Amino acid sequence: MALTLMDDSTRVTRSTLTADDYIKGVLSFDRQVLARCITLVESSNPAHREMATEVLSALLPHTGKARRIGISGVPGVGKSTFIESLGSKLVNESNKVAVLAVDPSSSVTGGSILGDKTRMQTLSAHPSAYIRPSPTSGALGGVTRMTRETMLICEAAGFDVLLIETVGVGQSEITVASMVDFYLVLMLPGAGDELQGIKKGILEIADMIAVNKADPGNQQPAEIAAAAYRRALQIMTPLSPNWTPPVLTCSALHQDGLDRLWQQINNYYSRLGDNGEVAANREKQNTDWLWATIEQHLIQDIRNHPAMQAPLSEALSDMASCRITAGAAADRLVSLYRNL
Repeated sequence: MALTLMDDSTRVTRSTLTADDYIKGVLSFDRQVLARCITLVESSNPAHREMATEVLSALLPHTGKARRIGISGVPGVGKSTFIESLGSKLVNESNKVAVLAVDPSSSVTGGSILGDKTRMQTLSAHPSAYIRPSPTSGALGGVTRMTRETMLICEAAGFDVLLIETVGVGQSEITVASMVDFYLVLMLPGAGDELQGIKKGILEIADMIAVNKADPGNQQPAEIAAAAYRRALQIMTPLSPNWTPPVLTCSALHQDGLDRLWQQINNYYSRLGDNGEVAANREKQNTDWLWATIEQHLIQDIRNHPAMQAPLSEALSDMASCRITAGAAADRLVSLYRNL
């Protein structure tokens, strides 16, 4: 018999829950069912994927009300400390906060550290907070393939703020920026060599830059760094004519500057939410998401189709022998697949 509501003393597995159990559990903010629903969505098992689609379709009308905020930064910038400080501030102000922290999977073993709950002990213990570490599983950009679905589940559960943490500087930033409303980049004081190493594309997609670790005795280097980033942003065209990315300093360790930072995020939503830009951006993201998902399915279908195994082996052999380019091999394989 399937379980509808769970308590802490009840041990359940995915096989004991029906789609209706998942739906009711998520909407009633049953944390145990919420966790298992996300696990269901992350599963690559075809039976699980079929049920996940049913669950997500039912939850969809209850989504879209949360603030989706991406947070990234250079190594050592203190992302975990920052997220815990900001998240604690928000839950103490009666917000419900979900942190989706994506851990890098090993390219050799496929394993990941998944230690975010350990690094955010105070926030993870709060009843209005939920931290979900997920392995990248080799997904492009360091973001799990199902991060978007996880965001929808958390929104349906009633979370007001979603904080999406990335695994580093690079393609993962571009990927996360394509699924959030607001993209915050954390930087360290001392912008000399660091500024030279920051890709222009990262600054172009930032909605705010915060120089973290502006701790007592370190404020001056932080202000110097902030001034350098402001100058860098002046020569770039903002993503929106209605928003100029601010550059602030803060100390997550001492919880200083977080009020000003959050006020700027509120200003962003007030300005771009009222004129419809946030909604229009989400619509574009959904379209991009659709095509990206179609591409993933087509790649897997071509790779796994029984009739494509021999042509794939032949193409790889021809490429290794320098008889054909990768582009020509791809054209040949796609043409074969279309005629199946």
